[in-house]
Amino acid sequence: AKAKANNHSVKVGVNAFAIVRETEEEAKAVLAEIIAKANPEAVNAFGYEVKNAGKASPEGEGNWAKSSFDDLVQYNDGFRSNLIGTPKQVAERVVDLKRAGADLILLGFLHFQEEVEYFGKHVIPLVRELENAEAAAALAAE
Repeated sequence: AKAKANNHSVKVGVNAFAIVRETEEEAKAVLAEIIAKANPEAVNAFGYEVKNAGKASPEGEGNWAKSSFDDLVQYNDGFRSNLIGTPKQVAERVVDLKRAGADLILLGFLHFQEEVEYFGKHVIPLVRELENAEAAAALAAE
């Protein structure tokens, strides 16, 4: 309401860590390896601090109150967005996030250079296809 009163619009961004592989099993294996190689002391210390800081929030718990060790391995709960799977699965989840109101998805990758390129070649075209199909279906329904 405050943004609207000041002629501003509110944009919503989602933090996400993408693991896109040929099969869902491969993607889940990469996730399991990342979690297995995490530094428990660092993850637990981070979890303690952010959960403690959340107690000062208006709701008394903050964003990380329900975050597990696995969630906290990727800061800002990037695994919880569930962009982990095949190109088709991840594209469908991107569209779901956009449908839920996300204007921006901030992506992290394990091997940035190679995986950004793979994402651009294999996921983004599927996202566009899905969005175009949705738009066509909406027009046909009118």
